[in-house]
Amino acid sequence: MALQMSDAHRQFVQALLARGIVERPEAGKLHQWCCERHHVYYAHDKLDDFINVVNIQLQPLSMEIRKGLAEEDGRPCYALVNLAETDITKLACDYTESELELFKKTMDLIVLSGNGFASSTEILNLADQLKPKKMKKMEAEQVLQTWVQEKWLLEKEGEYTLHTRSILELEPYILRHYPDSARKCHVCHRLCIQGQLCEDCGITLHLPCLAKYFRAQAEPRCPQCKQFWPHHIPATGSAGSSLAQRSERSSSALRRH
Repeated sequence: MALQMSDAHRQFVQALLARGIVERPEAGKLHQWCCERHHVYYAHDKLDDFINVVNIQLQPLSMEIRKGLAEEDGRPCYALVNLAETDITKLACDYTESELELFKKTMDLIVLSGNGFASSTEILNLADQLKPKKMKKMEAEQVLQTWVQEKWLLEKEGEYTLHTRSILELEPYILRHYPDSARKCHVCHRLCIQGQLCEDCGITLHLPCLAKYFRAQAEPRCPQCKQFWPHHIPATGSAGSSLAQRSERSSSALRRH
């Protein structure tokens, strides 16, 4: 018999709805706070069990608290996602038609870029191409900042990529709409926006995944075709932390065109 949700579980769900996505340490603190506030048994190592209770109850509603990993460094994150809606229009309730169109075009740039990033200049140049209503560049800049604040996009040194929240929410949409460009990581089997591509067999690996996979190997070789892996291998826990690494990925990884 499935365990019933308590007020602590319900408050945890409300907190996730308000935040959009939380990293593992914050999820742990929320877990503790909700349990202590509602006098529910708390154990620091039982977060996943706590979330499983919620997910069982959310299943009839086609919703789920899903765990993901930040692509740049593998940090665990949790987000409440709607499994029934797999189209980008799920964002329509929060944004205007023009803003939604800008998000679609921004995602086009990111997914088709070859390195998982689009520059602010590239995105702002789209502002006067929007339908049904064009957008001033200043307005587009404000929308970009809103998406960063709400954790739909991640900004680094003037370049934008999809936040883990977007990947968790929109993975089915992205895989369906970019069948020739969107790939899954060969190691974790999750959608891979930032990663490296084997130029011999074509598999893709997230940077944190390949860092862990190659850590124990004297000579890095592709996990599928066993050919030598020529790309820069980041240290575990520091993947994607610098512009230099992004430049290297741009020139040698994820060539999708």
